[in-house]
Formats: sequence, structure tokens, C-alpha cells
Amino acid sequence: MIPPFIVSEAIGLGINLIAITDHNASANVQAVQKAAKGTSLVVIPGMELQTREEVHVLCLFDHLEQLESLQKLVDAALPHLENNAEFFGEQFVVDETGEFIRRETRLLITSTSFTLREAWEKVSALGGLLIPAHIDRKAFGLMANLGLVPTDIPIEALELSRHTRPELACQIYPQLSGIPLIQNGDVHRLDEYLGVTSFELDHPSISEIRLALHAQAGRRFKVDPNR
Repeated sequence: MIPPFIVSEAIGLGINLIAITDHNASANVQAVQKAAKGTSLVVIPGMELQTREEVHVLCLFDHLEQLESLQKLVDAALPHLENNAEFFGEQFVVDETGEFIRRETRLLITSTSFTLREAWEKVSALGGLLIPAHIDRKAFGLMANLGLVPTDIPIEALELSRHTRPELACQIYPQLSGIPLIQNGDVHRLDEYLGVTSFELDHPSISEIRLALHAQAGRRFKVDPNR
């Protein structure tokens, strides 16, 4: 997607906080941040990391430098495979206007060598927040791939896909009860801005999001599937 279009679509829908979380990649995050400069939209740097267990996890940070440090670790943990653009699609890196900069030739749509716990350790050590993504999905979802929420990792929140609701998910997976459940668009195209999680924060930061997830210090969050 083109950075200015991402920004304008989000603002048009009344959204003022998004995270850019490309698959095992971060090269386009700064372009979207630059495109949002001077607007009402805050862009959190992030990544959707794929673990050895083929589980997708969202890795969110306050600063681009933290994400760049994670990217170096991910680069070292990815297999040395070339991307087949005809089969997997192009992997473009663009600037804030959407102008082409380069192609990423290394295959990104694959698993790193990190286990889920190792991914959590590395993200936490960098000051980030790790949230398993679309856990109810059969493809790359935590529940389908592991069948449980690990108890040896202090999971702070879980993300549901757009195909379920928190109440139904807790009925299907009783282990989810008591764990904060968010639900985001998982937007791959501009027309996929479907549903949001609304946060009441003092300012946009990982620490504030943590407070909201745990309903502390007057912060809170709410899933709004109809937004």
C-alpha cells in the first residue's frame, strides 16, 4: 500500500493511531511515519514476526531505533531464501510519497528460527510489546498451531481476527478468559479497515497501551467491531 493513502484512509475513518507491522520486515515503517507527519495520525513502529512454530506475533515499539534493532535479529534468524515474486508477490520498499526505492529480494513470507518464547524475550529486552496475532485463525494462529496459550510467557494481550468476537472466542477457548483481547483490521488493502480497538490513553506509547490493556491508572480499551 502507498503511505499517503494509508494515512488519508485512516484519518478519513476517524482513526488516529495505527501500527505498521509488515511480515518480518520494517523497511516501510518510516515512510508511513513521514507521510503522517503534520497530521492527526500517530504511526507506531512494529513488525509481524513469524516464529518457528509458524505463529504470527505483533511486535510494537515506541521508537524506530528499537524496531531496527529487532530487524537485525530477524535478518539473522531468517533462512537465506530468495523471494519468488511471481509466486509470493513483490516486496517493495517505498518512500513517504510511495515512490519506488528498491525490491527486497530475500523471502520474507517464512518463519524465523525464533521460538515464541525467544521472540518474546528479544522484543521485551528491546522495550517492546509482543501480542500474538489473529490467534483464532487456522493459518499462523496461536490456538490452531499450539492449541493453547503458553503459561511460561507473560502474555499481556491477544489479538483476534475479524472473523470472531471476544465473547465467542472465550466460549470456544476458555483459556482466553482473563486475558485482554484486542481486535484490529489486519489491513492488507485500503478497503480492509474493518473494526478497531479504541484506547483511552494519556499519550500514545507502549507504556500507556499496557496500562489500558490492564485497565490501570484510568486507562482502558474497547473493541469496536463496527467502527
